Amino acid sequence: MRRETIAVLPPGSTPIRILHLSDLHMAPWQRSKQQWIRSLADLKPDLIVGTGDMLGHERGIDGVANALGRFRGIPGVFVNGSNDYFGPTPKNPFLYFAGPSKPHATAKRLDTEELLDFYRSLGWIDLNNAAGALDIEGTHLEFFGVDDAHKHLDRLELITGAIDDLRASDPLGDESWPDAPDAAEPRPTLTIGVTHAPYQRVLNSFVNHGAQVIFGGHTHGGQVCLPGYGALVTNCDIPRRQAKGLSVWTHGLRAAYLNVSAGLGTSIYAPVRFACPPEASLITLVAS
Repeated sequence: MRRETIAVLPPGSTPIRILHLSDLHMAPWQRSKQQWIRSLADLKPDLIVGTGDMLGHERGIDGVANALGRFRGIPGVFVNGSNDYFGPTPKNPFLYFAGPSKPHATAKRLDTEELLDFYRSLGWIDLNNAAGALDIEGTHLEFFGVDDAHKHLDRLELITGAIDDLRASDPLGDESWPDAPDAAEPRPTLTIGVTHAPYQRVLNSFVNHGAQVIFGGHTHGGQVCLPGYGALVTNCDIPRRQAKGLSVWTHGLRAAYLNVSAGLGTSIYAPVRFACPPEASLITLVAS
């Protein structure tokens, strides 16, 4: 469990605890991993952020449902990763040094809709090329996200329209918030971007669209790292030094906090980590 604190909420705000889960790559027989994830409900997070690659087997949904079932009733948002669409295949790990991985012709199509149905049963918001909003602990959270950028399913051109539609459907809109001591005081709002693969084009677009905090996964933190050096590869174009953990992503004159999860799993065909332990993240947002 990696714990971070980000001072990003408006002054006077109540802290918000976010559990960031990513890259479970779940197989149905991985009972100890499922049980450990279930135990995280004892942390009583205010929000779950899922950044994809939850499936790792054609019946991975069975393990995902067992692992995440204890979070029912806790608000959540999610996006998909490539492994939520296609099953794992054996591959030469040295090919990662040649650049981001390519689609495999023999990869089996997974039942993504079954996974989405499960998320819907939890009441979680689908951010695949979409936007959504939640009110948590007195702060209005606006979210936008993209589908898997690694498989070029991200539609960055849709973000502006999704945000505009979200705000147009908000009954409060830009009006003052009901509990404000001063009727002219704007509602406290935080904007969060969610992606599976933290490609630079996605992060730059998120910052341009006003994201103050960004969540991503996909990299496995490098999965195999060298002590004192870090990740050897990232499987995308994010700098190695930002392949895991909390950092700041800057684009032009704007910046956002970026939390990249090293993930909780690996492909069943490459179940090895070195100097890069699996992780979940508990991110506490506090007043600045």
